[in-house]
Amino acid sequence: MGASMMTSSQVSAGELLQLIRSGRANTRAGLQRATGLSRSTVGQRLDLLNQAGWLRHTTGTSTGGRPSDRIVFDPTHASVIALDLETRHARAAVVDLAGTILAEHTGPMDISEGPEPVLDRLAGWFPDLIAAAGVPPAHVCGIGLSVPGPVDWESGRVIEPPIMPGWDRYPIRERLQKAYAHQMGTGPEDEAVPVLVDNDANLMALAEHQANHRDCSAFLLLKVSTGIGAGVVIDGNLFRGVDGGAGDIGHIRLHDRPDALCMCGSPGCLAAVASGRAIARELSALGHDTTSGRDVKRLLNEGHPDAIRLAREAGRRVGEVLVTVVTLLNPGVLMIAGELSGVPFLTGVRELLYQRAMPRATANLQVVTSRLGDHAGLIGAAAMVVESLYSPARADARLDRLAR
Repeated sequence: MGASMMTSSQVSAGELLQLIRSGRANTRAGLQRATGLSRSTVGQRLDLLNQAGWLRHTTGTSTGGRPSDRIVFDPTHASVIALDLETRHARAAVVDLAGTILAEHTGPMDISEGPEPVLDRLAGWFPDLIAAAGVPPAHVCGIGLSVPGPVDWESGRVIEPPIMPGWDRYPIRERLQKAYAHQMGTGPEDEAVPVLVDNDANLMALAEHQANHRDCSAFLLLKVSTGIGAGVVIDGNLFRGVDGGAGDIGHIRLHDRPDALCMCGSPGCLAAVASGRAIARELSALGHDTTSGRDVKRLLNEGHPDAIRLAREAGRRVGEVLVTVVTLLNPGVLMIAGELSGVPFLTGVRELLYQRAMPRATANLQVVTSRLGDHAGLIGAAAMVVESLYSPARADARLDRLAR
């Protein structure tokens, strides 16, 4: 597929949809130019998409002649259940296909209880959530789950997650599908709702990039909460590595802290020194009631001097590692997100990054904080589902099923 024209005769309805969703072509004439298809063939492909209810037609701006019919993806024709699972709490939302949250619920959730009770409890929120969103259950086209651990994208299973005991290689998709069917009263004759799973930093990066930094060809998000992780978006696509391990910088070893034992079992990991959990441990030793990144955030919001000092020191340690990451990736945007992403931590990162990195590596770098805040994981989980279900190949397969 070229940048200006696709190979004509084999262009599918799903590929036309991709052009429409991306904004590259939003009129019949534009689709003809982009694909080389005849007017009648474009019409046939659009008929399939219209019959599925995926498109919306509006009148474009006139330039002197007859106004053109503008064709856009209709984000209201279906919705997604998005789940953002943290170590001590979880968020769930019904989201339309453009990322607008229709209904939301947040509650305590202890990830260390293991996958079955946690996933079943999440599914227990679904009926009320769907009712609050005002959509019928059949409107839900998929479920997206964000988790604080490395995920093998193909299988949807968490692989050796340090802060998710009992979750290693557990069949999350299958369990969540079963729990959804139980809660919504669907039977074996009903098609299982698609479930997709990915790492939280990846999905936050996807959401923030799509919402505010689409023009950035190399985007890096660092999440610092109870743990530390990063998400990388290159040319608009998440970079996951060969098996989902890309961005796991919390387990890069620091040479001077062999005394800091990480939850992964290794000494000297960045997460064992500079994460929310590590700072909480230091604050606890000073007599403060802290056990997690959320507790640290609370003290930072209160302006507590010990929390401010330790957060800045943590930012400097993370900055040491980011010097290498920024030099390697040369991103246009480095976004700091998560519970520690306030001024003290950001100040520490900037100090080390600009002090140690070559000027060439940071000359065009913006260091910013999250724009979507607590909703980034939810919006990213929904975006993951949309990108998968409406990709050309998946869209064509769904259209085939609808036509039967």
